[in-house]
Amino acid sequence: MVKFSKQLEAQLIPEWKGAFVDYWELKKDIKKMKLMRKKAAGCRNHHDAGDEPGSMFSIFGYTSDSIGDYFKTRTRAWMTRGTDPHVIQVRERGEDVYETELVQVLEEGDAEATKTFFARLDAQLNKVNQFYRSKETEFLERGETLKQQMQILIQFKSSRSFACNSPSSTPLQGMGMGMDSNEVEGEEGCEEVNEDLMEKKNVKFVDSPRGNRLWRSKKEKNKCCSVRGKHMRVDIPATTPSRTISAITQVVWEDFITQSNAGSGGVTPITSKKIQTAEKIIRGAFVELYRGLGLLKTYSSLNMVAFGKILKKFDKVSDQEVAPVYLKAVERSYFNSSDKVVKLADEVECMFIKYFTEDDRKKAMKFLRPKQIKDSHAVTFFIGLFTGCFLALFVGYAILAHLSGMYTDPTHSGYIETVYPVFSMFALLNLHIFLYGCNIFMWRSARINYSFIFEFSPNTELKYRDVFLMCSTLMTVVVGAMVAHLTLRAKGFSPVETDAIPAFLLLVFVSLLFCPFNIVYRSTRFSFLKVMRNIILAPLYKVVMTDFFMADQLTSQVTLLRHLEFIVCYYIGGSFRSDDYSTCTHSKTYREMAYVVSFLPYYWRALQCARRWVEEGDANHLANLGKYVSAIFAAGARLTYAMYPNTCWLILVVLTSTIATIYQLYWDFVKDWGLLNPHSKNPWLRDELILKHKSLYFISIALNFVLRLAWVQTIMHLNHGSYGYRVIDFVLASLEVVRRGHWNFYRLENEHLNNVGKYRAVKTVPLPFRELEVE
Repeated sequence: MVKFSKQLEAQLIPEWKGAFVDYWELKKDIKKMKLMRKKAAGCRNHHDAGDEPGSMFSIFGYTSDSIGDYFKTRTRAWMTRGTDPHVIQVRERGEDVYETELVQVLEEGDAEATKTFFARLDAQLNKVNQFYRSKETEFLERGETLKQQMQILIQFKSSRSFACNSPSSTPLQGMGMGMDSNEVEGEEGCEEVNEDLMEKKNVKFVDSPRGNRLWRSKKEKNKCCSVRGKHMRVDIPATTPSRTISAITQVVWEDFITQSNAGSGGVTPITSKKIQTAEKIIRGAFVELYRGLGLLKTYSSLNMVAFGKILKKFDKVSDQEVAPVYLKAVERSYFNSSDKVVKLADEVECMFIKYFTEDDRKKAMKFLRPKQIKDSHAVTFFIGLFTGCFLALFVGYAILAHLSGMYTDPTHSGYIETVYPVFSMFALLNLHIFLYGCNIFMWRSARINYSFIFEFSPNTELKYRDVFLMCSTLMTVVVGAMVAHLTLRAKGFSPVETDAIPAFLLLVFVSLLFCPFNIVYRSTRFSFLKVMRNIILAPLYKVVMTDFFMADQLTSQVTLLRHLEFIVCYYIGGSFRSDDYSTCTHSKTYREMAYVVSFLPYYWRALQCARRWVEEGDANHLANLGKYVSAIFAAGARLTYAMYPNTCWLILVVLTSTIATIYQLYWDFVKDWGLLNPHSKNPWLRDELILKHKSLYFISIALNFVLRLAWVQTIMHLNHGSYGYRVIDFVLASLEVVRRGHWNFYRLENEHLNNVGKYRAVKTVPLPFRELEVE
């Protein structure tokens, strides 16, 4: 049977862990009480050990007096239970403040331990009540605002037109980098309004020349709303290129547009597309609110069970019966007695079913209560099957390569130069996928809520078993293709014929990635493509956690991108028809493109930092941008030195790489990991740690430091044999991927602790409709 402490640890909300009952500290108090009682009993036995040394009781270490005292104590306890169970009295001293007093006189040691225990228990009860009330207030306010937004949306959707068709309407888009705002004004084409509703807003009505009933605020007497009597502004986050470009255009032309429209008051109409976007935002806000209410209900029930369990343990150790008395106070306390959360959850559920799923409850529940996909035993079976196939094929490939002499005979240099980029690219990709699966496993084990941080959908996110299955399957196919390619080469087939195998493998992989059919994790593939689109088009898309996290992964896959450059040149350029790989490697265009390919990941990441700095105004994003700029200079210097090895470029490589490495190490340890804090309660780490063994953090710091210095190998020019440099490049690239996988765990750990510190367990969705002030 699993202990309740383990169950509580597994079921509590990680971001709210500090707000739960500190069950473990209360257990420690009970254990101390138990030890004190045993110690007191042992002292009495030792004190009376000289009485009647030959008696039967002294043989077993007891005296007649101690046995008598024991029976008297037990009899008194049993009599107390039967007559007056009220050993304690719980008083409410104020709102959410409880204090326990001892009513029955206990022994001196028991009284002190009992006071300590109940003082801590009262503090925990007060903490739970206060946290619950604060979160309940937050969710109720959010719910009230969301209801108002829903009413506005309903009015817009029920109107025959979304905007006035006034000829004087002029575009006025974007009130800043993060918004796309519209003020709906004008008189022509206005709809009939609800007078009772608008009178509450201190708005008076006028008659238009066409006989329609319009409204006009007392302050804005020359302005009229065109949609259901609402003078609204629609704020749509600039998450797409079109909205971003509109926002940038507004910054440039805001003064000019404002002056040109000062007399007419014309602005862009609210189109049906904007209403659809607003509806989608509000729907997402409903889902997040419902999820937050569910978490708060879980918080209440788990704490209630925890109080009952700990009081039961106290009764068992103290031979008292205080649980019924204290639990009555807990039951009538605010976190357990308030039903506002339940009522709001029911309202949200009903509104969502009515307005977003057309009274289809089953469809609504897919949004509000998405079901987790259960782990399948078939997935585990196929992981083992493909892993075994991969190992067998790899051993077979190694034997064939040794027998054929492909890696030792200089006449087979073309094999290495053409095959290595394709298969090493797949190997690096699979290594990254494998490490991502390991990251998911470690995040789950450490109770890091990576799904919330990355905003994954519960019914489509990949489990670590799924990732391992993808990795083992792909590596089996790749090594199988390597075996087939090597076998055909050894049998005398021409390179033009055999090189079609890696080309076909690459074509199948790309086709599968873009396959529109619902096979092979389509939702995951499309999500990946969407993130890659956001990265490539940075800074036009709003930067979220998934985007810049994936962009960081690309900075560790520069070697893979360089291999991809060669593959495009060799296969798409047509060089494979003549088996002349030197056409690519020695061309001027290829060398120039090498700079572009090497800089792209850092360039994309720098643009993301610039976008975040513009939106958030945080100077840390500018400092982070500087880190990637220094990496670009270091990468450019190393690439130039590889082409033109001379002393001048060597000095420049050492200088730029040293600066970039120091910059990166500082950012890794201090900013991304939150470590190296000299004032922390855990010296040179951080105040809150997830891993139990502190030594693991120092080992990780040392390992990250060593792997960051891998660039030193590029300037040593050691003699590695005819093909040794290929092996060294692959090993260095693999070590960088391993470093990135290692970095990922601590990066997300720090992000998780930031959410915990601010008790952020659900997303805060910015709502679209804003009503302009009226008197």
